[in-house]
Amino acid sequence: MQYNDNARLDPGQVSGGGGGGGGGRIAVGGGIGMMIVLFLLSQLLGVDLTSMAGGTSSQPQEDPNAPNPYANCRTGGDIQTNRDCRFVAYTNSIQGYWSQTLQGYQTTQTRIFTGQISTGCGTASSAVGPFYCPADQYIYLDTGFFDQLSGQLGAQGGDGAEAYVIAHEYGHHISNQIGTMQQAQSAGNVTGPDSPQVRLELQADCFAGVWLKNATADPQGPISGVTQDDLNRAVDAAIAVGDDRIQQQTQGRVDRESWTHGSSAMRKQWLSTGYNSGNPNSCDTFANNARVS
Repeated sequence: MQYNDNARLDPGQVSGGGGGGGGGRIAVGGGIGMMIVLFLLSQLLGVDLTSMAGGTSSQPQEDPNAPNPYANCRTGGDIQTNRDCRFVAYTNSIQGYWSQTLQGYQTTQTRIFTGQISTGCGTASSAVGPFYCPADQYIYLDTGFFDQLSGQLGAQGGDGAEAYVIAHEYGHHISNQIGTMQQAQSAGNVTGPDSPQVRLELQADCFAGVWLKNATADPQGPISGVTQDDLNRAVDAAIAVGDDRIQQQTQGRVDRESWTHGSSAMRKQWLSTGYNSGNPNSCDTFANNARVS
């Protein structure tokens, strides 16, 4: 991903305990099958449920009074000397696009943590993975997840993959503002390939693709170029976090009716739909004629 050295960054859109932290990993105590169910439910609810499987260890709580390590990320050129500033660039670019696109868009924050953090949705640990909490409207991320993405989940990683993951979580922020998140939540904890929850996740993938298409539209923005390699890595990351792939890796079998995020093929499809159209109106995964499975 190419960055605009002269772009002014707003570090106030990112806060937290540091960009290089490893954070906790998924602890297996109650059986791999149970752990993956709890992990997926954790992502759904924004609250760490993995401790229910046992075998988890105590993790440190982030200090809310600690100085913001991103405070000195003032321009795109700062990324050359402090790679952690790229998280400010992603966030600024994503929110800059949606501020221009969605009337009444409400700016929020990416909150980066290591280990454990208190949120409006309850206490969450690194085991939850990146998530959006509708109660406080923040995006939460332990950047150690990207090591897990390229390690345990087998993705290529890189800036394109990271930007996709964060843009997906901001896609949930958009869904919350336009009402589709409430529509999905009203259906309860229904799972499966055609469930409202899966449709919500695929909409976030689509919104991420729309942003990727438009990331360089603002010549003053922090992203000056999105390469084909970046796009390939974003698609690769979407495939890596498909329900079927995770289930096959952890359980040795696929249970379609327990899906909460969609298959690898579905996630690739809707990320591509958003990118190819560049139009958020193409992301109505809740329409009667929307094919999601």
